This record gives sequence, structure tokens and C-alpha cells, in this order.
Amino acid sequence: MSDNKTDITMVGTPEGVEGAGFFATSFEKVVGLARKHSLWPLPFATSCCGIEYMATMGAHYDISRFGSERPSFSPRQADLLMVMGTIAKKMGPVVKQVYEQMAEPRWVIAVGACATSGGIFDSYSVLQGIDRIVPVDVYVPGCPPRPEQILDGLMRIQDLAENESLRRRNSPEYQELLASYNIK
Repeated sequence: MSDNKTDITMVGTPEGVEGAGFFATSFEKVVGLARKHSLWPLPFATSCCGIEYMATMGAHYDISRFGSERPSFSPRQADLLMVMGTIAKKMGPVVKQVYEQMAEPRWVIAVGACATSGGIFDSYSVLQGIDRIVPVDVYVPGCPPRPEQILDGLMRIQDLAENESLRRRNSPEYQELLASYNIK
């Protein structure tokens, strides 16, 4: 290295064989790296956690640093469902339909106490956690959670996306998980 230059790497290279003029690695690691840095979130925000998500999208916290600056409001173009806020039982089928319409592979983050457990609303009309209708990959605690917590949840999803096997979604265990939620 020269005196005034620093080695800046935006994305670390996956493990592989390096040499002069070539780099070899596995296809799974390349796909995982691409998935990790190109998540397209679909924000399903209903209350105060949605405001915190908006702060996360702003310049101060800048969710685009993580490759998620393109929120998609069409489930067919999203692979990360971010459920934020209170979900009424009447909204449950809508959340499930949105999840079913999303592209595979798909991940889910439950943001805030209401989405994870119903929060302070222990009533007949509030769903006591979205994991009763769709499988959840990451739970972000808080009422409402700080933007740093939402970013931490996103980084946990990135870890899952990077390290997930290409064959996991076709496995009998995954099919059994979806069948337990009546999802085809």
C-alpha cells in the first residue's frame, strides 16, 4: 500500500480462490451476496412504528446504505415484508395475501411490540402477533423501536439472505412450515 491510500472495499468478497486475473467461488455464495445487498422491502405500516421506519428511510439513518433504499409497494416486486404496528384481526387475511403474493425467496420482519405480540392492545380485535398468520424471520422489539433497532433487524435479514442455501426453499422442512400456515 502507498502512504496516502487506504484499502476501501464496499462489499467483501466471498471465500474462494484468488489469483492474478481471476477469482473463483461457489454459485451459492455469489447469489447470497447479491441477495444480501439488494433487498426490496414492502413496508406494511399501520401506526407509530411506521413513523420510526420513515425516520430510518431519512438521511440521518439512511437505510439505503444497506441496499434497501427501494421500498416496493407491490408485493410481486418485494422480497422483504416489514410489518410495523398494530394489526387488527380483520387485517390478518390482507397481510397473509400480501405475503403469498411476494416473490420467493421472501423474508418477514415484525417491527415493534404490536406486530410481534399485540403490544398493549390485549383485546379481541387485535392480532396477538403476526406469527399467527405468516412465518416471521426477525423480531424487532420496542414500542416503538428506534431506527437503529430497525436497521439491526435489517442486518439480521441480510445475514439470513446471504447464508441461506439455494435449496432451502424446496426442502420438505420449509414446505412443512408453509403448510402449517396454510400457505401453498
